[in-house]
Amino acid sequence: MKFAEIITIGDELLIGQVVDTNSAWMGQKLNEIGIKVKQISSVSDDKQHIVTALKEAASRADVILMTGGLGPTKDDITKKTLAEFFDSTMVLSEDSLAIIQEIFRSRGREMTELNRQQAMVPDKCNVLLNKNGTAPGMLFEHDGKIYISMPGVPE
Repeated sequence: MKFAEIITIGDELLIGQVVDTNSAWMGQKLNEIGIKVKQISSVSDDKQHIVTALKEAASRADVILMTGGLGPTKDDITKKTLAEFFDSTMVLSEDSLAIIQEIFRSRGREMTELNRQQAMVPDKCNVLLNKNGTAPGMLFEHDGKIYISMPGVPE
C-alpha cells in the first residue's frame, strides 16, 4: 500500500481567513485509488516551515501533495523554496506562459511582468499545466518519493 501526506501552505489557512477544502477532496480521491493518507498539515508561508514539513512528510509517505503558496504575491514562496529544496534553477515554461497569456487576453486584461513570472518553474520538475489559473503545478521525483505542488485554488 502507498502512503500519502498532504501539506497545505498559506498564512490565510492558519488564521481562518480561508477554509481548507482541498485536503478533504484530495483525501477522498486518494482513498478511492487505494492510497492511505497518513497526515494532513498546514504551514505558514515561511521557507523553513515548508522545508521542515517536506522532510517530515518524506519520512512517512511515498507521495507528498502540497497546495498553496504558488501565487504572484510576495508571500507566495513555495515555488522558490521547492527550487532550493530540489537544487533546481528557475526556467521559463513556454507552455505555461502561453496559457497565462491566453487567460489575460480572454479577459481583456494587460499581463504584467509579475504575471509572466508565474510561468517560471524549477528545472527539475515536470510541469503540470493549469488551464484554470496562472500558477502551474509541479511534480518532482526525489529519493523514491513523489512530490506534487498545486495551486491552492480548488479548481
